[in-house]
Amino acid sequence: MELQQILFLVILVGALVLLVTEWVRIDLTGVLIVVALAASGVLKPAEALSGFSSDPAILLAAMFVLSAGLAQTGLTARLGSWIGRMAGASVWRAVLVIMPCVALMAAFSHHLMVTAMMLPVILELNRSHNLPASRLMMPMAFAASLGTTVTVIAAPAFLVARDLLERGGAHDIGIFSIAPAGIVLSLIGTAYVLLFGRWLLPSRAGKAGIEDRFRLERYYTELVVLADSPHAGKTMQAFSEEHAGRFQVVDWLRHGDSRRRPWRRKQLGVGDLLLVRASPDELAELRNQQGLALSAVVQYGEEIKDDAREGREDDERLLQAVVAPDSELVGRTIGTVDFLRRYGVVVVGLWRKHGFIRKELSKIQLKGGDLVVLWGNRDALDQLAHEPSFLLLVPFSRSVRARRGRGWLAAMIMGLSVVGAASGLLPVTISFMAGAAAMVASGCLTLKQAYASMEIRIFVFIAGAIPLGLAMEQTGTATLFAGWLSGVVSGWSPTWVLLAMFLTAAVFTQILSDTATTILLGPIALGMAALLHLSAPAMVFSVAMGAVAAFLTPIGHHGNLLVYEPGNYRFVDFVRVGTPLTLILGLALAWLAPLIWPAE
Repeated sequence: MELQQILFLVILVGALVLLVTEWVRIDLTGVLIVVALAASGVLKPAEALSGFSSDPAILLAAMFVLSAGLAQTGLTARLGSWIGRMAGASVWRAVLVIMPCVALMAAFSHHLMVTAMMLPVILELNRSHNLPASRLMMPMAFAASLGTTVTVIAAPAFLVARDLLERGGAHDIGIFSIAPAGIVLSLIGTAYVLLFGRWLLPSRAGKAGIEDRFRLERYYTELVVLADSPHAGKTMQAFSEEHAGRFQVVDWLRHGDSRRRPWRRKQLGVGDLLLVRASPDELAELRNQQGLALSAVVQYGEEIKDDAREGREDDERLLQAVVAPDSELVGRTIGTVDFLRRYGVVVVGLWRKHGFIRKELSKIQLKGGDLVVLWGNRDALDQLAHEPSFLLLVPFSRSVRARRGRGWLAAMIMGLSVVGAASGLLPVTISFMAGAAAMVASGCLTLKQAYASMEIRIFVFIAGAIPLGLAMEQTGTATLFAGWLSGVVSGWSPTWVLLAMFLTAAVFTQILSDTATTILLGPIALGMAALLHLSAPAMVFSVAMGAVAAFLTPIGHHGNLLVYEPGNYRFVDFVRVGTPLTLILGLALAWLAPLIWPAE
């Protein structure tokens, strides 16, 4: 083994350790990879930095903006509501409607955004038609992942695979090059759930009463009566009647003590604290209510000097974050965590699946699956999005209302971007960059929203990790590993070789991301294709498919984690349902791949 190969393997092992242990953020890992490859001489500086100008990185940024345009105009939300109406009152009719529709949306958008958008739709079906959410959420999350296998632009893993193949000499890899395989896999996933779901999927919905079910529209928050409030001196009865239908007062505190009931004739006073339940839109509007304010925001203003907030007021916003089941915050009270000093944000609201909260927010112990409503500036919230203690940050729906009349325009821009790329009139990267620019120029979203929509963490990681594949090729390490693995599978039929690559990627993606798995295994697959005289696209796309369509455990994809708590799932539920499905998908792809991408 040569010195360059040894240096590369040291860098690769170091990168894998950082990715698996999450000692540092993945974007910092990407930067460290670039520095290490250049400093060690494994790659020239320009080669180490080439990922930032690569097609996958640029396409990813464009897709983030296009997806944000669809969301900001309310188009995705309307599609979700339409799907909910079409689903009807039967579980299996709902599956038949939801899975293909979700897969179609995920083919042209971010699968995690689609999953988050569909959560309230399914929960409404749970409430209105008594359909078990646990029988719909897992299939929906699976469909979102399977939908990304229809186009090469829907998942970063396919962007990396496409770039690798083009560097290897492949041509004419359009955005629908993987569509035949992706459509078949999506249909298989739907058929699998319809045929075996009644025995494999749990049915745990209905255990809790309707008020205890997962209701995204009802949050707990605290309001304080300000000094100049017109509500001071009003009876609680008059106050409640004035705000009927907007929020519900759960508790009323004065000087830290809960006031005794009945409240009807008691008068509100300056400084009184009201624990209320409100919808996201109403919670967002409560900041502007005359004489009332979010208690945590008032405290935040007292702790931060005025000059520190100067010029930032317009940048402050509300988001909701899911507390991860294994978060270090679980079991600690909101007050002891001190979100302000630790993260630069404050907690202004809370949603919880079970139980009825009747205490100050600061005294509530956090649980996995809690949704905390956070208030702060964009920079602080963007940093918080990368914390492992939280699964997802979701903006409040109030932020999209102003642009909902332009949904048709956003859809047209997205359609033209796809047509331009698919027809060959424009290079794929240029077509989607033009679409992203058109989203901003047409007013579907602001430039600020476009920049905010880009997941810089993922962008930097992909741009930094792509040179790993280049280094693996240039140092001969890919050829070395490919030769060793080729010896192992020598004599196997192409079907079994492709299945082995698919399942290897499926296992790797349980500890790494689908992108990292493709970056690591893609060059090896390319080398094996040359040695075994197999189709390079079949080998490389089998790896990418295995990384994306791997449902062995709930930790393989963030979409699975997102539905884990609201679906009331257990770890073994995903193993029981997902493992057979992954094997079936692997067998189907191993049979299809040589037909779709025959060896030359």
